[in-house]
Amino acid sequence: MCIGKLNDQFTVNVTNEEVVSAMLPMQEHWLPLSNLDLILPPVDVGVFFCYNKPMISISTTHNIVGCLKNSLAQSLVSYYAFGGEVVTNSIGEPELLCNNRGVDFVEAVADVDLQSLNLYNPDETIEGKLVPKKKHGVLAVQVTWMRCGGLVVACTFDHRIADAYSTNMFLVSWAEIARPNNKPMSPTTQPCFRRSLLTPRRPSSIHPSLYDMYVPITDLPPPPDPKFKSDIQTDQIISRIYYVTNEQLNNMQSLANSNKTNLDPLQQLHSKLESFSAFLWKMVAEAASIDNKNVIAKIGIVVDGRKRLSNGDKNKEEIMSSYFGNVISIPYGGRSTEELVEKPLNWVADQVHEFLETTMTEEHFLGLIDWVEEHRPIPGLARIYCGSTSGEEGPTFVVSSGQRFPESKIDFGWGKPLFGSYHFPWGGDAGYVMPMPSPKRNGDWLLYMHLPKGYLHFMEFHAPHFFKPMSWDYLLS
Repeated sequence: MCIGKLNDQFTVNVTNEEVVSAMLPMQEHWLPLSNLDLILPPVDVGVFFCYNKPMISISTTHNIVGCLKNSLAQSLVSYYAFGGEVVTNSIGEPELLCNNRGVDFVEAVADVDLQSLNLYNPDETIEGKLVPKKKHGVLAVQVTWMRCGGLVVACTFDHRIADAYSTNMFLVSWAEIARPNNKPMSPTTQPCFRRSLLTPRRPSSIHPSLYDMYVPITDLPPPPDPKFKSDIQTDQIISRIYYVTNEQLNNMQSLANSNKTNLDPLQQLHSKLESFSAFLWKMVAEAASIDNKNVIAKIGIVVDGRKRLSNGDKNKEEIMSSYFGNVISIPYGGRSTEELVEKPLNWVADQVHEFLETTMTEEHFLGLIDWVEEHRPIPGLARIYCGSTSGEEGPTFVVSSGQRFPESKIDFGWGKPLFGSYHFPWGGDAGYVMPMPSPKRNGDWLLYMHLPKGYLHFMEFHAPHFFKPMSWDYLLS
């Protein structure tokens, strides 16, 4: 296995395009979006997996692509939502038409070796080349053959229809069906589309905190005048992928819990995600304070509500564990950059825990369902994504835990991927960060980070021991 010079400049040529539909006839029907789907903006999310050259007997281009298409057609029988289309209903809300329209499937070739891809800079090597642009439907797939015989399998999906948890279920099921020695006609995990699980209550009950967390789009302030933005606020937002060693994560977590004592056995220690979020909040605040000494830095953290809505009920937990759709909330916190820079990491971690704690209950998610119902058909949006007219607005970003990322399970029959990652340059003004487990399964993390260029340069310069650029040397060592 030869690692060549990293290459951002290469060409990808499409060799075939077709639509893959469910292999069985399907009754056309409408699937309404749940209230938790309706608070998601119309954005697409990408995910990709890199594989070495298959070393199996069926390792011809034709057979492998045929395997992927056939297993996808089988998967769409159960995961029929991915084969439908989003349309607007009579009151202006999106709905899913389950008509077996199918999935756009693209086959392409790239004039570069797999191990020459610059994974650190996905804007140049992944975006617009290896991850497909979704033009129609809910899901698009691209299979790209590399010059060395390796391949990249990538998908782009409509976030309004599925969150990362749902997409992970689909990817694992697709790979399970594809494996030559494991040929179920349907996946082991059957997705649940019971929207009644997320029905609003009568009468509704909405905690006041939800009005601070979400806002109807009709209440959004006008965009700020560009001439009042600072240089770093208008800095280009770019994507980078890093890895963080388990040692550094443990050190960071220890610092985040350094104010805890052994005197109280019931005290709750900060998780790695809370600790990392606090560390990143401090770093972003320091970067922003170079140009603005005291503005408000905001961080949001995506919380999955499946276990919260189960509320200890084992039967409901089993049902919710297979629920397909969006079951997320995005609480956030805002503090002055001056305060975040001056205070120790353990104090910042306490602030993260405080705003996260409000969403760790069944009542929060039931209340969010009721909040959406109260405002329909006017769409709502998480406030973390909204600007401010106060003149003190500073950096804003969202952290979404990807610790369930199933990279090691996406084996279509020719081995596990060498590398996999989400790809979400979503185009908004807020940044986005996704920590995922390293494919080395040694406790390290991968970090997909979509933040202003100036912030990333600051972090690389001031914390090179923590933010290590992703490389093939790391993956193959």
